[in-house]
Amino acid sequence: MSGCCSTPSTCPAFVVDGDWDVLAIDRSRPRSNRLVSSFTDPGVRSSHRGGPENTPGVVAQLRADIGADEDDPRSQALVGELSVETDRFPRLRVRHDVKAGGSPTAVVHQPVVGELVLHREAFAVLGTASLVVVSHHAEPGTPSADGLAVLAPLS
Repeated sequence: MSGCCSTPSTCPAFVVDGDWDVLAIDRSRPRSNRLVSSFTDPGVRSSHRGGPENTPGVVAQLRADIGADEDDPRSQALVGELSVETDRFPRLRVRHDVKAGGSPTAVVHQPVVGELVLHREAFAVLGTASLVVVSHHAEPGTPSADGLAVLAPLS
């Protein structure tokens, strides 16, 4: 954790629940559901390197997160929404892949500063059933760190 957020203003972070709903985020970005956005929001898909190629891992992580609780109404609603809204999600879901955790590094194209290579850290919020704080940071002295410094006053 030593590299994470040495300068908090340059560490974008958000809080998600077990259904991937964003509960808190910086004011420059709208709240959303990260799972739904990764399949239905063209801006999200185009900003992440590998966009659609990453969705099998996203679905496998969802299956790991849901675990044996597939009867949860919110999880069922998400699966139903994505099954109706996209052709890709149902094809990936029937594979029954399970993979806990996401990639520790994200490569994101940001319109103002270009490509950012960000390290991802996820921290469980103690005393809650499923809240997680997800933080992104760049290696100090890199173009990505410089890019985050440019973006910090904008958030």
